Amino acid sequence: MPAYWTITPKAPGTAPGAFALTSAAGAEYRLDLRPNISMGNRGFVRVISISALFLALPLIAVLGTPVLWGLLPFMGLVLWALWYALMRNRSERETLYETLRLTRDAFELTHVTPHRPAQHWQANPFWVRISLQEKGGPVENYLTLREGGGGGGGGREVELGRFLSPDERATLHDDLSRALRHLR
Repeated sequence: MPAYWTITPKAPGTAPGAFALTSAAGAEYRLDLRPNISMGNRGFVRVISISALFLALPLIAVLGTPVLWGLLPFMGLVLWALWYALMRNRSERETLYETLRLTRDAFELTHVTPHRPAQHWQANPFWVRISLQEKGGPVENYLTLREGGGGGGGGREVELGRFLSPDERATLHDDLSRALRHLR
């Protein structure tokens, strides 16, 4: 899952990845959520290479003719368009993320989307309720946060992990519930 937990400071003798904070003031959970980027650099090179190969196959029939020079610009244009689309998708995926900061006093969520201003939500962790709608939501395992008390969230409901898969949202729900229980 593309979720990265940072727990500071950890309780002494705690196993890596365990949800255990010290009782010290200033202890916090930090969660960074990013979409899964399934194609790395090697995959990118493979897709471009295979596309170039398949685009070049029909050109074999017109080698040595003036038709070849008429078709080459279109082949180049198609390869450039594929390269541009893949690079733009990658850059937008890299600038899409959510950051959640959870302490005993504050629950802060920041959602950053490409080409839009960042969205911030904060509430008192005591009043935050985590909801997972397995069916009936806009998507399967729809994960939301709602602040029901007198904190700074204003009773607003916000979606968490909108770019995660249903299984990842269910796992995130369990992890976040455990972190909230520990802080309370």
